[in-house]
Amino acid sequence: MNMDEFMTQLAGFFGGSSDTRLFSTTDGLLLTLALQVIPMAIGLACSIPLAFARNARSRWIANGVWFYTYLFRGTPMLVQLFLIYYGLAQFDVVRNSWAWDYLRDPYFCALLSFTLNTTAYTTEILAGQIRRIDSREIEAAQSLGMSRWQMNYRIVLPSALRRSLPAYSNEVIMLLHGTAIVSLVTLTDITGVARHIYSDTYNPLQPFIIAGAMYFMLTWMITRIFLKMEQRWLAFLKPNAMK
Repeated sequence: MNMDEFMTQLAGFFGGSSDTRLFSTTDGLLLTLALQVIPMAIGLACSIPLAFARNARSRWIANGVWFYTYLFRGTPMLVQLFLIYYGLAQFDVVRNSWAWDYLRDPYFCALLSFTLNTTAYTTEILAGQIRRIDSREIEAAQSLGMSRWQMNYRIVLPSALRRSLPAYSNEVIMLLHGTAIVSLVTLTDITGVARHIYSDTYNPLQPFIIAGAMYFMLTWMITRIFLKMEQRWLAFLKPNAMK
C-alpha cells in the first residue's frame, strides 16, 4: 500500500476522504467520542441519586436499584443493544407510539443502551464507596448540626466521588472499548470505518491497525487524565513517604 492510499484510509477515521476535508462528517473518531462522552455524562448524573437509593433503608428501594444494576451488569452490552434496537421493533405498540421516531434510530439506541449500562456500573461503584465512608466523618458532620441532606451533599458525596476515581476510570475505558459494537447496528464509528475499508479493499491489516492505535491513544489519554485527578484529589490517601 502506498502513502496516498494510507492517507485516504486514515482520513476516513476522521470523517474525511480523498475528496472531502477532515471532520466533514461525524464518522469515525467524532462518533466514537460522542458515544463515549454523552452516556458517561448522563450515566454519572443518574448514578448519584441511584447510589444513595441503593443504600436506602427501605428494602424495596434498595432491592429495586439492585435488580436494575444486576440486570445490566449481568448481561453483555451487545445483547442489550440488540434487544433495544432490534427487539423492541417487534412490538406493534412500540412501532405505533411516539417513541418509534427515536427507537428506529441506531444512534439513539446506542446512546440509550450505553447510558443504561454505564449507569448501572457507576451506581454500584458509588454505592460501594458510600458504604465505606468513615463513620467518624459522619459523626463530625452530625456534631456540627448538619442535616442529612447537608451531610450527604458536603461530606458523603464528595468523599465517595473522590474514592471512586480508580474504579470509575476503568469503567470509562470499558465504555470506550464497548462503543466498538455499534458498527453492528449500521453506525460508522472507528471500528465501523475499519470494517468499511476492509470490505472495499479486502485488506484487514491496515485499517484495523489504525483503529487499534486510535483506541490505544484514547485509552492512554483517559488514563493520564484520571491519574492527574487521582494525584490531586486522592493525595491524602498516600503514605507521607510517597507524597
